[in-house]
Amino acid sequence: MREIFDRAIKLAEENRLRLRVPNEVKQVLNLRGMHYHYRPEFFVQLQGRTHFQFPKDAFTLSPDEICVIPAGVPHGERVEPEEGKPFRNLVAGFYNNTLSLHFAYEARPHHPDIDVIEFFDAPNLDVFLTLANSLTQTFHSQGPARAAVLKGFTIALLGLFRNIVETGTGQLNSDIGKVFRAKCLVREQFANPELSVQHIAATLGCSADYLSHLFHTETKERLTHYIQRIRIQGAILALESTSLNISEIAYAGGFADPAYFARIFKQHRGMTPQEYRARLDARHSEVESQPKTVFFDRLDFTHGQPKPIGAEEPAAPAKRPARLGGTGGRPGNKR
Repeated sequence: MREIFDRAIKLAEENRLRLRVPNEVKQVLNLRGMHYHYRPEFFVQLQGRTHFQFPKDAFTLSPDEICVIPAGVPHGERVEPEEGKPFRNLVAGFYNNTLSLHFAYEARPHHPDIDVIEFFDAPNLDVFLTLANSLTQTFHSQGPARAAVLKGFTIALLGLFRNIVETGTGQLNSDIGKVFRAKCLVREQFANPELSVQHIAATLGCSADYLSHLFHTETKERLTHYIQRIRIQGAILALESTSLNISEIAYAGGFADPAYFARIFKQHRGMTPQEYRARLDARHSEVESQPKTVFFDRLDFTHGQPKPIGAEEPAAPAKRPARLGGTGGRPGNKR
């Protein structure tokens, strides 16, 4: 991963790294053959090609090209190797304070799957997301400095990936094998109402009981609870960043029944989705009652208040006359 990001940074500096970004559409649409994420997804094409299909457009990602898919944009992927080289790309995903990086390979004809995956603690995840979102917005803009801004954002984002690979704690790498795959499937397919322990186990080629036991042993969390938690995290993001109504958020998050979604949400967050959004709205509408300046030891509410008409500046204190000579004697007297 270090070598991949080092090379990508060099190509970007030399203006030889092509960026691809799909057109944005109405988010979180459930479309056959496509999936979406509540946060951006980042691809670095290494070998072969990835054919992306979107609601409004399509393109093919080739080696020495990168792609940022905006949050909520549905997409399908079809992959193919090149002559003498198998398909290979590197994919970054963003979760709550967590960054995932995985290599993908062609598991069966034209279908990618995860080969090697690592999770990294990312307390500065907002910086990654800001850069990724800024890339997608700038890509479709027409500003005079567009090329320079895209280059700067791209190098900065690649540099952050490079740094986290170098300095990542690896605390999230204890999960192995099927547990890793199960987590990825949940994050990839949480919007699918058919997603269940049985569905994941069938995909991984094991029994539901075995997978549930293994998952709980490795993570100390039940897989059913993990599925709910990821869905609720997505719902929270939708409540905070979209204008979708509660039912739309429920369906988009894989819940077949909005009432059931509300019950699960309250179990996880201690309030209903409606109450959560109402708190957000109240917080956003709060206005400072008085302007103030914050000092380390006090609040000053006087800044910016106009001086009353006719008010005069206070007179400066009179200065004491300077004394000449030494103690005793009068000015001008000589001894």
